[in-house]
Amino acid sequence: MSLTRSFLPEFEAECASTRKMLELVPDDKMGWKPHEKSMELGRLAWHVADFPEWCRDVLTKPGMSITAEDSAKYQGVWKGKTRADMVVRFDSDLAEAKAAMQAAGDEAWLANWKMDWMGQTIVDMPRRAVYREMVMNHMIHHRAQLGVYLRMLNIPIPGLYGPSADDKPGA
Repeated sequence: MSLTRSFLPEFEAECASTRKMLELVPDDKMGWKPHEKSMELGRLAWHVADFPEWCRDVLTKPGMSITAEDSAKYQGVWKGKTRADMVVRFDSDLAEAKAAMQAAGDEAWLANWKMDWMGQTIVDMPRRAVYREMVMNHMIHHRAQLGVYLRMLNIPIPGLYGPSADDKPGA
């Protein structure tokens, strides 16, 4: 079985769950954060919406180099965005990510991918490892964080791997 065929079902399932969470983000709470050190809800949700783009870029580019200017520009890119903007972006990038996955042969998955952050290499490993750690695990981590934010705002959380407390009768 090709690496793409082994990765694609999980990718599709996890992205479907991620989309469910993005659909719950309230437009009137984008600036809310649970703690002074936490990201604002809108920034976190925009970051969660980033992951299909990350997947596409990992598979279609040899690497990435982020400068201080890039980092500063990204910090406020979510401001003024709505939940609908995030879902549309997620869906569009998801289609491109799936196409990139379907076009990738095993040799592409095994090739190295490198990321520099302000001149320092922080990722230098095979694409399949970058996909697992920097795309999938990272997306699932921040999706769970988003779920905590939503729970704190009393928004019912859907079950992702089975029923949630909100899906149970009498909850």
